[in-house]
Amino acid sequence: MEVNVSAESFESLVPGGELQEKFKKNHDIIFYRRQRDKAASQYFASFETLLLTDRGASLELCERDSQDRLCLQIRATQSGTVRVSLDELQPVKPRYHVSDVLLGELRYEPLRVNWKREDCVCLTWGLGQYKLLVSFSPFKLEISCDGEEIVTLNPENKLYFETLQDPTRSSSDSCQDDENRCGLWKETFRQFEDIKANGPSSVGMDLSLHGFKHTYGLPEHADTLVLKDTSVTEAYRLYNLDVFGYDINSRLGLYGSVPFLLAHKLERTAGVFWLNASETLVDVKYNPEPNEGEDEPPGKKSKISPQTDVRWISESGTIDCFILLGPTAAQVFSQYAQLTGYQALPPLFSLGYHQCRWNYEDEADVKAVDAGFDLHGIPYDVIWLDIEHTNGKRYFTWDSQLFPNPAELQHHLQKKNRKLVVISDPHIKIDPDWPLYCEAKEGGHFVKNREGVVYEGTCWPGESCYLDFSSSKTRSWYARQFSLSKYEGSTESLFVWNDMNEPSVFNGPEQTMPKDAVHHGGWEHRELHNLYGFYQHMATFEGLLTRSGGTERPFILSRSFFAGSQRLGAIWTGDNVATWEYLKISIPMLLSLSLTGIQFCGADVGGFVQDPDPELLVRWYQAGALQPFFRGHSAKMTKRREPWLFGDDVTSAIRSAVQDRYRLLPYWYTLFHQAHTSALPPIRPLWVEFPSDTSMFAVENQYMIGGALLVCPVTDPGVTEVKVLLPGSDELWYDTNMAAVHNGARTLDLPVTLNTVPVFQRGGTVVPRRAGCGSSTADLQQHPITLTVALDSKGNADGFLYLDDGHSFSYRDQMQFCLRRFTMRAGRLVNSCANDQGSFDSDDKVESVVILGLNSLKRKPKLKPGAPKTTVTFEFDAKRGDMR
Repeated sequence: MEVNVSAESFESLVPGGELQEKFKKNHDIIFYRRQRDKAASQYFASFETLLLTDRGASLELCERDSQDRLCLQIRATQSGTVRVSLDELQPVKPRYHVSDVLLGELRYEPLRVNWKREDCVCLTWGLGQYKLLVSFSPFKLEISCDGEEIVTLNPENKLYFETLQDPTRSSSDSCQDDENRCGLWKETFRQFEDIKANGPSSVGMDLSLHGFKHTYGLPEHADTLVLKDTSVTEAYRLYNLDVFGYDINSRLGLYGSVPFLLAHKLERTAGVFWLNASETLVDVKYNPEPNEGEDEPPGKKSKISPQTDVRWISESGTIDCFILLGPTAAQVFSQYAQLTGYQALPPLFSLGYHQCRWNYEDEADVKAVDAGFDLHGIPYDVIWLDIEHTNGKRYFTWDSQLFPNPAELQHHLQKKNRKLVVISDPHIKIDPDWPLYCEAKEGGHFVKNREGVVYEGTCWPGESCYLDFSSSKTRSWYARQFSLSKYEGSTESLFVWNDMNEPSVFNGPEQTMPKDAVHHGGWEHRELHNLYGFYQHMATFEGLLTRSGGTERPFILSRSFFAGSQRLGAIWTGDNVATWEYLKISIPMLLSLSLTGIQFCGADVGGFVQDPDPELLVRWYQAGALQPFFRGHSAKMTKRREPWLFGDDVTSAIRSAVQDRYRLLPYWYTLFHQAHTSALPPIRPLWVEFPSDTSMFAVENQYMIGGALLVCPVTDPGVTEVKVLLPGSDELWYDTNMAAVHNGARTLDLPVTLNTVPVFQRGGTVVPRRAGCGSSTADLQQHPITLTVALDSKGNADGFLYLDDGHSFSYRDQMQFCLRRFTMRAGRLVNSCANDQGSFDSDDKVESVVILGLNSLKRKPKLKPGAPKTTVTFEFDAKRGDMR
C-alpha cells in the first residue's frame, strides 16, 4: 500500500505556532548549558612536555581538578594560518575526527623557540613575523603578527573538554539516575529520547580577537550581516535543520553550517575556523573601548582597545581550530580556500536563469512552460522537476503516466540547448519490490538505529530508510546510480538537485535524524550530523563526474552544506516566504555565505511559499539577477507564477532583468574563474572592497559584484527613491542606467521606478558584456562583446575577460582557456594576455567599447600599436560624458 505525506499535511506540520516548539532553543540544549554554566577550568602545561618537530609543536595539558590529560598540537603554515588541536591523551576509545573537508595533508612550517621563561615559551615561524606565546599556568595561547597581538585562546579559562567514559563503569543506581537527570547519558526533548553511548563528550573553548568590533560569517542564519552580541540574544546555533518558513532575525540553525567566523578592523582581517561537525553553538560578545560613546577629554586616547570574545561549544568530537591571520580579506579568503577548497568553476549554463516549481505536472506542462519563455522573449537555461516526477517518490524513477518519455523530453530541451534538473533526496522508500531499495539494504548502505537495526523514519514517500553517505562504499554505490545505464530515462543533459538532506525526518527529533542513530564505523549521528548533506553532495558530484568519464563539469544544487561544499556545486537558502522581509534578508544571508566560501548561492526568487504581489515578484527578479545562483521557485500550494502571468508591465520588467543578467554573464563567468583560482567571492560586502571605510563595515542592503559593480536592489514596496551609499572619497561611480557620474563618500538619493535597478560601475574598471542574449547561454557566442570602460579620476581603467568552452574540464586538463586583460592608460586601450599558460580558440570579438568619464575629446582612444588594422568609429556624447 502506498503511504505518502501530502503537501497539505506537510504544510500543517511546519508553519504557525508549532514552528518554534519543534526546535530547541539555547535553554533546551543541555551540553551548551553545562559548558556555559561551568566555572572556569584550570588547565596547566609544563615545558618538559614540549616537543618540537618539523611539523609543529606538541604539549600535554592537565586539568587541575579532574586530572584529565589532553594532547595539544600547534601547527602553522607559511601563508599565515595557525592550527590548534586538542584531543584526549589516552581516550577510552577514539574520538571522531572530521575527514574529507580539508584538502588533503597540509604543509606545515617548523616552529622555533624564540625565548622561554619558567611560566611560558615564545615560538616563532616564517621570517619571525609570527609569534605564539604559550603560557603554562594556567594554559593560554597568544598569537601575534609583526608585534600586534591578534588572537588569544583560552583567555578566560573557558577551555572545557569532557573526556569519554566507559559505559560499563560501575556506579550506583542513584548516581546513574542523577546523571541521567542532568542529561549526561540520556536526555529527552518533547517525546524523543537520546541515549548517549559515550556519555558526556562536549568540547568548548573561548578566544579573544583584539581590536575587532565587527564579526561576520557562521552561516546559515536568517540574520544580519554583522554578527550580533549574543549576551543579549540566543547563541548562533550550527545544526542543520529543515526549517520551513524560517523566522527572520534568528540564530536558529537552518539547512547548512559553516563554522567559520571572520573579523575585520582597520588594516586587518582575520578568521577563525572551528572544524567540528557535531552540533555547535557560538557566543559572540563585543567589548568596546572604555567610555565609547561618551565625551572624553580632548586629546585623550584610551590605552585599552576593543576586542570581541568568541566562545565555541560543540557536543562531541575534538577541538580543531584554525586561526587565519590575513592580514587582508583577500588573504583570509585564500587561506580558508587552501584548507577547504576553492569554489568549483560552474558550467556556464548554470549561471543562467533556472525555472522551478513543486511540481510541473507532466511532460506537456514542461513543454508549455518552455515554449512560454520563447514566446515572451525571456531567456532561460534550466527547468526543474520536484518529487512528483517520480514513481511514488522513488528516486531514479519516473511516473510513467506523467512522464512516459523522459529521454525524449530532455532531447526536446537539448535541441534548444536547455537542461533538465531532477530531485534526488537521501531517503529511500521502504518497498521490498523496488530493486534499488533491496540493493541498498543488502549492501549495508543504510544508517542504523542504536540497536543495530536499519533506521526507519518518515519523509515524502512515507516510511523510509536513509542512505549512509558517510561511508565511501555507499557514496560509490550511490554515484553508480547516475550512470546512463542504471538511471533509465536519463541523458547527459540531466542534472541533479539534492534536497531534504539535513537530513529531514518528519517524525524525528527537531524533524531530523536521532543523534543516537549509528553510521559506518560505529559513529553516532551526533558526531557528524552537519556533514550528512555534504556527503550526499559529494556522492552526487562523483556520480555526474563518472557519468561523463570525468570530462564534464557537474551541476548539483544542495540544500544542506558544510565547509568545503563550495567544491561540489551550488546551494540555496531554502524554504523562504514571499514577503518583502524575506527579500530583504536574502542579501545578508547570501553575503554571509559568500564570505565563508559558499559562493555559488542564491535564494528562491519570488519566495517559495505564499503568493507574491506583482511588485514584489519584479523586485525579486531584479535582485536575483544580481546574485550568483538565479532560480525562480514556488511550492505546489501557491498560484502559478511564470513571468508572463501578471500582465505586460510585469513581464516586460522581468524580461529586462533576466536579459540584463544574460548580457552580463561574461563578467559573472570571469568572477567565478577568479573565485575558482583565488577564492575572491563574486559578491562581496562593501567593506571587502573598502576595508578602511568604517561606515561600510555594517552595510548589508547593497554590495559589490566583483570589484567593479555596486548594486542596491530595491527591497521595499512602493518606493520612488532609494538611498545609495557610494564609498571612497577618491572614487567615481557611474550610474549604468543614466551614465551620470558621482563622486564617492556620499549618500545618493536615487529616483526609481518599477523598472529601475540601481547599479553603479566603479571608476577605474572595465566590464565585459554581450551585445545580446538570445534564448539561452548557448546563444551568447552569437553576440559580440561590448566593453564598458569607466575611467577613474586619472583617466585609467582595468578589467579582465575569461573564456573557455563553458562546460568541460579542458580549461584545467588541457589548459584550454583564455584570460584577457583590458587596460586604459593615457587614452590608449590595450588588450593583452593575462595568462600565457592558456590557449583557447574562440570566435568571440569585441565589437564595441563604451568609455565613461570623457568630459572632452582632448585625445581619441587608440588601439595598441601592431594590432590588426580595422575601422573603429567613435561617437562622443558630451552631455553624458561617454564615448561609444
